[in-house]
Amino acid sequence: MRYPGRVVKVGETDARIVKALKTALNKALVLRGSEAIVLEPDNPAFGPQMKQAVKLFQARHLDEQGQPLKTDGEVGSLTWAALFGPADVPQHVQPHDPLLVTVLAVAGSQADAGVREQPRNSNRGPEVDDYLRRAGMQPGVAWCCAFTYWCFDEASRQTGQANPMFKTAGCLHHWQNAPGQGARRLLARDAVADPGRVQPGAIFIMDFGGGLGHTGLVERIEGGYIHTIEGNTDASQGREGGGVYRLQRKLASINKGFIDYAGV
Repeated sequence: MRYPGRVVKVGETDARIVKALKTALNKALVLRGSEAIVLEPDNPAFGPQMKQAVKLFQARHLDEQGQPLKTDGEVGSLTWAALFGPADVPQHVQPHDPLLVTVLAVAGSQADAGVREQPRNSNRGPEVDDYLRRAGMQPGVAWCCAFTYWCFDEASRQTGQANPMFKTAGCLHHWQNAPGQGARRLLARDAVADPGRVQPGAIFIMDFGGGLGHTGLVERIEGGYIHTIEGNTDASQGREGGGVYRLQRKLASINKGFIDYAGV
């Protein structure tokens, strides 16, 4: 059964969804004795007992990447995939916008080339300096957003069109000003509720407080996970890494939201 595009929790009113979940939970848990939780599929209520069953399922199962599920008693995309299979949650692998196809190709070429800071931990290097200059900054500062801007600018030059991205090297500055360029913003909570709204080629924004942020490009979406191409990071997924990397992140780890320039 397909994920409904929202977190399913206590108070759910769609009897068809509740019945499917209760049937799947009964099959998955198969408990006996004092631990037994037997749900009535024909009862359309998502109540406290069903929430308890969901939490028990979450405590005993892993997501499709082998990571623990959050035991909150709510059925988001990761729990849904664990119950019904990953094919029943959103999977997006290719942008619909031709410019964004080129943006991801440009970004991927930098990841494939293994761009790294030179020297390490310097926010410098031939490619890094170029990213920053293109975004209007002097070399030597954090460059994740400058990398994203550079990818858009290179793609725009290759396709012979104007660069739609707001010119900045600041992640949160970008978040504030992107709508003025015609871009659409998707809040983090709405993306978690419905991963199908996140499209390849979108830009994720993370906010660490104090004006600090991190950003990168979404290459593809697999349910509750996004695959990204990012600058100024590394395998630790930090915001002060040393190169351009392809990474995988939980969608719920993106705490600010997404910017989409498709069609702009």
